[in-house]
Amino acid sequence: MGRQAENTGRHWYVIHTYSGYEDAVKEALQQRIESLGMQDLIFDVVVPKETQIVIKKGQPITEEKRIFPGYVLVDMTVTDDSWYVVRNTPNVTGFVGSGTIPIPVSPEEWKVIKKHMGQSEPKFKIDFTLNDHVTVLDGPFANYEGIISAIDEEKGKVKVLITIFGRETPVELDFTQVRKK
Repeated sequence: MGRQAENTGRHWYVIHTYSGYEDAVKEALQQRIESLGMQDLIFDVVVPKETQIVIKKGQPITEEKRIFPGYVLVDMTVTDDSWYVVRNTPNVTGFVGSGTIPIPVSPEEWKVIKKHMGQSEPKFKIDFTLNDHVTVLDGPFANYEGIISAIDEEKGKVKVLITIFGRETPVELDFTQVRKK
């Protein structure tokens, strides 16, 4: 059994995939675990994702984004057989580790990954940057134009400097209320 450091047992390991094939690798690997009877060595396959709110055509929609493009996590006990099954799954380019020896994800790293995946509140994906010229879409300042002076990604808000009665006035708006010019 030359594929693993001594006494490592069951751990989460990271496998490298071609970017964009993470979900396909997960499905293929799950099918291989079934068909090859590897349930006692390979327990779970996860593509870490987090939920983000993105604006498409002026509407906020929730999207799942891969946290680590090109990587899939596998909960497994590494033996020559289980290593071979994972390594020879289509679109898997290898384990993250040294040479052919996979290195397990540390408990600290796993906590961080789980925290990202378990976010109950989706993060806002704001496609604005400071000093962007924007048009206000609705509310009391609809059709006014201004410049973004601050962005609060946590709350999904932007502060826009709008000229009102000849004076620049900062107005806090939902990022769904403005559009880039």
